[in-house]
Amino acid sequence: MPHPSMSPIPGSRIVRYAGDRIRFTLSAPGPETTGWQAFLRTNLTRAAKAREEVIALSGARPSESRTFAGASWRDIPLRPTGEGWELDLALTEVGYFRAKSYCLDPEGRQHWPEGQDVGISVHPDHLRTGNTIYCAFPRMFGEARTARTTRIPALEEQLKGLDQQGYAVIPPSGKLRDLTACVPHIVETLGCRILHLLPIGPTPTTYARMGRFGSPYALLDFTGIDPALVDFDQRTTAVDQFRELAYAVHLRGGLVFLDIVVNHTGWGSKLQEKRPDWFQRNADGTFHSPGAWGVTWGDLVELDNSHPELWEATAKALLTWCRRGVDGFRCDAGYMVPLPAWQYIVARVRQEFPDAVFLLEGLGSHGVSPHRRGHAVGVLGALPELFAPAGLGLPGPLHPPVRAGRCPGALQRDP
Repeated sequence: MPHPSMSPIPGSRIVRYAGDRIRFTLSAPGPETTGWQAFLRTNLTRAAKAREEVIALSGARPSESRTFAGASWRDIPLRPTGEGWELDLALTEVGYFRAKSYCLDPEGRQHWPEGQDVGISVHPDHLRTGNTIYCAFPRMFGEARTARTTRIPALEEQLKGLDQQGYAVIPPSGKLRDLTACVPHIVETLGCRILHLLPIGPTPTTYARMGRFGSPYALLDFTGIDPALVDFDQRTTAVDQFRELAYAVHLRGGLVFLDIVVNHTGWGSKLQEKRPDWFQRNADGTFHSPGAWGVTWGDLVELDNSHPELWEATAKALLTWCRRGVDGFRCDAGYMVPLPAWQYIVARVRQEFPDAVFLLEGLGSHGVSPHRRGHAVGVLGALPELFAPAGLGLPGPLHPPVRAGRCPGALQRDP
């Protein structure tokens, strides 16, 4: 007897938005279907249970395991048609789901289409369109906001002597409140709906600092805010001033995305001091620094994401940022983090913030493209991919339209 055929095609990957509908059809395997039934086996409509299942199976929170493998799955009956069966299903929840139809003959034997499950990644409804991103480097929103470069040759010459004596000379920084003052221009004048912040945490200042300012990606504290970005007004904390920024964006209908670093920290980070066993080591026992394109980033030390306890620590940090007003995250070097870690982190965050957005940055690794890796978790593609969807080599646009917003202070980098 031939296999039944299914639509969508088994193994296909589909992106939809909350509020959409999806139609499944299954052909009859033969001319006679009297007494036959058909079902869709899926975890669609059970996002909360699916998240609980991922979390329980990871082992990162063993004391809170309350579910079993497959607990989120169920069989939904398909409606008979003249040529087989069909089901029209509403997509009401954000998350990554799987589904596959099958039919049951009168003797109780199952007949399945050939191929893998269909993967359905459902994203928040408000991300359908108009996702103009303004990428801001908060450090640059002071007096240097309109400067073409932050390197001043005459000043560098004066500072050479101090450098040689071992002083840490770091020029003044723009503040979060400087960026907050620009929010009306960014959102209302430029029409950018998403304010994407480069990392704002504290970075090395006395050693393992690359360049005059240091790299914002050499974070020392996943939930900390660099004191250089904060005004000392004796009334508010650094978190208060960040919330001011988030409130200004939300007040105008915008979203706040934050760059997060999950693959590494800066040297001497809180995590490195507390849990050195969560970091990778070289053969000689020294801590390992990551790199790409033949370059080693010596100001970074690479995490070992084989530890589920680290996934929980990362998820808690992201939940802290969500509670401060962050709506989404651009995941730096996300391609270096194993798929089970992402599944756990995304599930944990979406337990409390189901519409949280994750943008996976990556070059691809272990034969898995960053887009396919992201789809398997229910996150969007990398920012460069969002700007060039035609280059993905995958069928159809698999993410919402996004444009980059640029104006003075945006996307400028230290030398």
